[in-house]
Amino acid sequence: MGNRGNSVDNRAASDLPVYNVKSFGATGKKDDNAQKAIQKAIDACAATNGGLVYFPPGDYPSGKICLRRNVRLHLEAGSRLYALKEEVKIGDESELKNALIFGEHLENVTIEGCGTLDGQAEYVWRLDDFEDDFIRPNKELMLSLGKPVLRSFPKDMYGRKKLILLLNCKNVRISGISLVNSPSWTLNLYGCERTVIDSVYIYSSLKEGVWADGIDADGCKDLRIANCTVETGDDALAFYSMNWFGPALPCENITVTNCRLTSASSAIKFCDGNMNCIRNVTIDNCVVVGANRGIAFMNFDGGYVSDVVLSNLVVDCTRHDWFWWGDGDPIHFNIKRRSEIHKSVKPGTDAPAGIIRRVHIKNVIARGKGSSICNGHPDSWLEDVTIENLKLYISSDPKAPYEKAVHCLQFQWAKNLKLKDVEVFWCEPESSTWESALFLKNIKDLVLESFKGRQAKLGFEAPAVRLEQVEGAVIRGCVAPEGTTTFLQISGDKTKDILLIGNDFHHAKAPYKLEENVEKDSVREAFNVCGIAGQ
Repeated sequence: MGNRGNSVDNRAASDLPVYNVKSFGATGKKDDNAQKAIQKAIDACAATNGGLVYFPPGDYPSGKICLRRNVRLHLEAGSRLYALKEEVKIGDESELKNALIFGEHLENVTIEGCGTLDGQAEYVWRLDDFEDDFIRPNKELMLSLGKPVLRSFPKDMYGRKKLILLLNCKNVRISGISLVNSPSWTLNLYGCERTVIDSVYIYSSLKEGVWADGIDADGCKDLRIANCTVETGDDALAFYSMNWFGPALPCENITVTNCRLTSASSAIKFCDGNMNCIRNVTIDNCVVVGANRGIAFMNFDGGYVSDVVLSNLVVDCTRHDWFWWGDGDPIHFNIKRRSEIHKSVKPGTDAPAGIIRRVHIKNVIARGKGSSICNGHPDSWLEDVTIENLKLYISSDPKAPYEKAVHCLQFQWAKNLKLKDVEVFWCEPESSTWESALFLKNIKDLVLESFKGRQAKLGFEAPAVRLEQVEGAVIRGCVAPEGTTTFLQISGDKTKDILLIGNDFHHAKAPYKLEENVEKDSVREAFNVCGIAGQ
């Protein structure tokens, strides 16, 4: 039966029956499998309409544990629940639902305390013999340079266990605990509603932890993530809408605040796996440090992303190993069809290009090693993207096996694009591949306001800003810093309706340059300040 009087917090112990796992046979010793004892405690708790299952300090190795409704797991400080390797049937439901803690169609479940869930992940390094379409370009580049393509793989490649997997659950709270060394996604939610994740620490190896994401929310509604530290080998936060566990559901009404995120892949990712939609998301007051990619919008399965605000962020990116997505780039947008990524998918059998629209990124200080590349798709342009008050610093990494950065920030295939109060800083060490601060191609209805930046190198003839095939642009209040050669280079036979108004070009040798394929009456000027060289 339940045991009262354990040293849990007053809120937890007030009126709840308490079921101590040691009373059901767990020893707290790492050599003793505690799975049966833990499951008995959970089942006994659920049989009396719920209560608290208590883990006192100790070690608890276990296989898969099934949660029940109205059950509250409390891991005391000094308790550690270890994931044991179990045999799973490859390719069926047992593999898909392989997790240390599993729950499905539950209500009112809590996992809390100051204890730890430890996945005991192990990795091996070997030459890459795995067909991975996502990183094929990196692999081909490494091979062309004569570099070794060694990479990390989970030791148990096809039995990877998640730490927590909850499907179609409601009223979920996960707080205080540490989730470490997961062999696969650490915390995976599908179709869950009214979930709170608060003050959780998540860790997997930044060097080796492939596929060991932090928090993966798939088709979830009303999700709040706050006060967490997530440091993972793969994506830190990822939002999906896929059909692996059921129909592809909207992933919506999400808030993230006061978190520190580190990732060898993407720190914040609106995932390529999006068959329905990801919408109504705010991410505020967070710090991204040591990430291979900071903020990523990737849409490969025909769904849409809309109504997203990211604000008050510090984003500090660096380059990790060649086999991770990203290039030390702070901001990334990419719309693709699945057949454009995967060789096995025939063109025309996949979904049309998806949509990314109404995204507002503001009040960001970002540092990176790679270009922030923001691409829509020829068939589906980015819509209504605004970047406001961004300070963007770029430097190179001499230790990296290759250098891909060219322009600091670039957009292609976008309409109703607003860049306001953006400032670009070129930092040491420099790269010989760098050119322009901004590169904007195939844009309709551009507002570039209060931009400040120059070409990569003093005396270099590249322009600070390149416009190519831009239809309709207002460029106002911009400042050419000292050392600017040409501030603006305009090209493209479709380019038209460019208005330059109230800009300070007096430090630039040339305010702007028109290429031969641009009609002269495509550009109008008013109230610009030019120096002697720019007159």
